[in-house]
Amino acid sequence: MTVDLTLSEEHEALRATVEEFAHKEVAPVIGEFYERCEFPYELVAKMGAMGLFGLPISEEYGGMGGDYFALCLALEELARVDSSVAITLEAGVSLGAMPIYRFGTDEQKREWLPALAAGEKLGAFGLTEPGGGSDAGATRTTARREGDEWVINGSKAFITNSGTDITSVVTVTAITGEQPDGRKQISAIMVPAGTPGFTVSQKYSKVGWSASDTRELFFDDVRVPAANLVGELGRGYAQFLSILDEGRVAIAAVSVGLAQGCVDESVRYAHERSAFGNPIGSYQAIQFKIADMEARAHTARLAYYGAAAKMLRGEPFKKEAAIAKLVASNAAMDNARDATQIFGGYGFMNEYPVARFYRDAKILEIGEGTSEVQKMLIARQLGL
Repeated sequence: MTVDLTLSEEHEALRATVEEFAHKEVAPVIGEFYERCEFPYELVAKMGAMGLFGLPISEEYGGMGGDYFALCLALEELARVDSSVAITLEAGVSLGAMPIYRFGTDEQKREWLPALAAGEKLGAFGLTEPGGGSDAGATRTTARREGDEWVINGSKAFITNSGTDITSVVTVTAITGEQPDGRKQISAIMVPAGTPGFTVSQKYSKVGWSASDTRELFFDDVRVPAANLVGELGRGYAQFLSILDEGRVAIAAVSVGLAQGCVDESVRYAHERSAFGNPIGSYQAIQFKIADMEARAHTARLAYYGAAAKMLRGEPFKKEAAIAKLVASNAAMDNARDATQIFGGYGFMNEYPVARFYRDAKILEIGEGTSEVQKMLIARQLGL
């Protein structure tokens, strides 16, 4: 038996194409978008034209007919340059389109997916609430059935891609009744942008991901057709947990990209910057620090490759996804810290990418399940 981690021709071609796009199209302009906290519509349109938003969606619904690993490779290459662009793609596909693709009716898929897969429109998923955080089961948003409509009331927090000019739909979790054992019955319902009573707040002022869109959502007697139910009644929470397993592999890929981007920038700077008459890369202290950074990125990449492999084979991968997300987000945070140290004072200046990487890294240990949640999941999968 041999273990071959070499990318297929198709996957390598995609990776190389996105790498070129990231360096030629994203890198020269993203710093300005970031400092202005401005959403990069032009870049999103270009990614849509490349088919990136439709990578894991079948051609039947306007996608590229690829697999989820292809999406992860694209996310890694984008995040090597910038995480705001990467997370816009990740959330647009993993959280915006995939719930509809995985659990929607054929009619829902045909109505919503072509524009989402083309990147012409963006979708979002509203799970987290102001008083919930990691306790997603603490949902308070409600949806009551009145005739052929759902009437939704409540709020959601920290929702990515929810308020852009091209956002078309937000799928939200809401309490739709009570289970026989007294627990909340939680379902997922699509709310089109612009629906009366659906209000999107101003953008959050964030530490990082400044060129991405993140907002709080409010629902005041929002009425949508009963046909907007996504998947089975009462299965909204369970459905989203499965979506999160896939999303954790994707966030691991984003984390690996940031970690590797820190290595890229540090190696370049170690050649260019001199101290005490020599390039700083000639000093063992810098060499060892960069070696540690490369080891972290490499190890984290193997973790998400392994999780993706099990996912594509249709095998259980919950534990592997949690491990990948935990290891990769830690690697991103540690590498961002070390890269900033290597750059010294310049690492604290926003004109350098490592400053942006440092600001972006922390959320990777929080979003789509904190590091503590990942450890809980791993322990549970071990029978503890």
